Amino acid sequence: QISWTPLLVLGYLFYLLLGAMVFQLLEKQAETHFRDQFQLEKLKFLQNYTCLDRQALEQFVQVLMEAWEKGVNPEGNSTNPSNWDFSNSFFFAGTVVTTIGYGNLSPSTVAGQIFCVFYALFGVPLNLAFLNQLGKALNAHLLTLERWVQKPGRAQVQLAIFLTAGTLLFLVFPPLVFSYVEGWSYGEGFYFTFITLSTIGFGDYVVGTNPNKHYIPVYRSLTAIWIVFGLAWLALVFNVGADLMERYLQLKWHKSDLSLAEGDTTKLEDEPEQPRIHIPS
Repeated sequence: QISWTPLLVLGYLFYLLLGAMVFQLLEKQAETHFRDQFQLEKLKFLQNYTCLDRQALEQFVQVLMEAWEKGVNPEGNSTNPSNWDFSNSFFFAGTVVTTIGYGNLSPSTVAGQIFCVFYALFGVPLNLAFLNQLGKALNAHLLTLERWVQKPGRAQVQLAIFLTAGTLLFLVFPPLVFSYVEGWSYGEGFYFTFITLSTIGFGDYVVGTNPNKHYIPVYRSLTAIWIVFGLAWLALVFNVGADLMERYLQLKWHKSDLSLAEGDTTKLEDEPEQPRIHIPS
């Protein structure tokens, strides 16, 4: 049997190329528009404030960028809540061990960076073990549902219940909460939810970072707990999807091999037997 791995590799590369083409088509023009708009705003600013020159403005923009990279929101004033209070630190610790890494906040001290390395070194395996154990618990719950449903096709019903309940709990309802608390649209909340639970974590949307809003102290801590359980559910869904895709590809490839083998056998059966030539010893 021919291995189907080369087909999977080609499909994977094709999927990446397809994604690159679509993202370039959708985003490049918008990026050019925003860049031109930003340059135009800088020119207008210099025209309104003639006491400034371009070099001074560029230096101020650099200060803003450095502040943003250090996790300081340029909006608001010095009364903004700290990014490193306990609730925010708990949220950051969760993004480290789950490998989400939003990128909007990171340790700036050498001691904090070194601690982050060793914290992740032991925390990431611990998180994987925890998610694995949590996944086993979810599987046990699925087996319980299977015992309850004593009808033909109960596996499909069981899977439908699991997917529906998880989708509502982790993907449908949370965006409503984020829309209310953060002021996002439902689409933005859903985007943040999926990007977070899939551990992609771009960092373009992060909860609890708007300086103009007052958050309850445990808001980000509760969000971190929701992320952990949502990660376990979505990881199990991804594993099921990957398993189904792998089985489908193997089945298709195996069927094609069987078809080729049967075609060769039929061809040999249809061909008349050639006369044998006897060669004396």
